[in-house]
Formats: sequence, structure tokens, C-alpha cells
Amino acid sequence: MMNILCFGDSNTFGTNPSGGRWDLHERWPGVLQDELGDDYRIIEEGLGGRITVMEDALEGDKCGKRHLPVLLRSHRPLHLVIIMLGTNDMKHRFHMLPVDIAKGAAHLGEIVKTYPYGEYYPVPRVLLVSPILIRPGISHSPYTGFTEDAVTVSQQLGNYYRQEAETHHWYYLDAATVASASERDKLHMEKEDHRALAAAIAKVIRDCYSSSLCAINLGSPFVSQLTRRQE
Repeated sequence: MMNILCFGDSNTFGTNPSGGRWDLHERWPGVLQDELGDDYRIIEEGLGGRITVMEDALEGDKCGKRHLPVLLRSHRPLHLVIIMLGTNDMKHRFHMLPVDIAKGAAHLGEIVKTYPYGEYYPVPRVLLVSPILIRPGISHSPYTGFTEDAVTVSQQLGNYYRQEAETHHWYYLDAATVASASERDKLHMEKEDHRALAAAIAKVIRDCYSSSLCAINLGSPFVSQLTRRQE
């Protein structure tokens, strides 16, 4: 069985744009489990407000850099870790450049690859997912902390995330090519977007593990986003 950890924020948690949380089989990790079947175990670790490497003085315990090592140990053995973070790094109070947000996400991937799992456990592969775009009007969303500048920053993340994935020889997917934020809150996904994202991730996983070379040929719009084989 392949154990896959999904490490993300409220869009991995499954926040409903109208409030509350989508049901298990409506949010993307649950849909991914349904897509892949019993040969895979999908582990949800989504937290609203989670950031890549920064501490959040206003919202408290949201630092992904501190959370991740505990999860890597508690969920061993892991074969793949999917990292989809960066949206909350775009909050105005952090003043982060898109290149630095991508580097924060990449730092989490480096933690995955260098963590001391122990002699009986594999070192997981990494799938780096650039988050969906923030919609214009986010400054009027019920989810505070964002200005309209975040819309522009979100549009620049994909290329920087791809560069980090290629540099580290990780798998890569730009979530914005298959899913969008809801018009209702400008930030979170509707059910159909969760389904689309899960389908795209499932294809990456199937293609990777069905080929001994992990040579992914995803076709449009993903062909320019594939990364090289992970050793």
C-alpha cells in the first residue's frame, strides 16, 4: 500500500466557501482516495491559515515548518508527500515576494527529503503543488488579511514553484490550471474544483508509479510542468 500525506491549508481541509467544511468525499483528499482505490492510503493534513515557514502572531499555531516534522514521524511509513501551501503567505502582514513564498514551500519539501525516518522507513517522494489563484475582490472576502495585491502575487507563483520542483527533481502540478477559487469568497474551492484537482493529482500519481522511469507525459496543460525523475 502506498501512503500519501496531503499537507496543506484550508483548501486541503476542505473549507466550504459558504462556511463549514465539505464532506469527506467532496474535498480533494477524499476524492483522491476514491480515485486511487484501496492500493493507496490518503492522509489528510489540512489546516486553515497554515503558512509555509513563517510564524503568525495573530492566528497562532499556523507554521508549516513546525508542523511537518511531527506528521512525518507519526504517519510513517510515507511514500509520497503532497505539499500545497502558499496561499496564506500572501496575506498583507507577511509582505512576502512570490519567489520567497515558493522558496518557503520548497523548504518544506527539503524537510521531507532530509528528515531522519529511521532505517526501516523509506524517504518519501515530493509532489509540489502551486496553489489556486486568489480572485479579485479578496479584500472584501469574509476571510481577512488579504489585500488586492494578493491577486497579482498568486498569478506569479506557478512559475516559481515549477522552478523549485525542477531544481529539486520533484513532481509538480499547478493547481490553478485545473481548479479555481469560488466567486463566493474568492479563496476556497467549490465541490467541482475539488473533484478536478483530485483527478489531476491522481493522474500524476498513477503515471509516476505505473512507470519504472516515472517519466510523466501529462499532456496539455501539464506537459510544461512535469519534473524529472526523483532518485
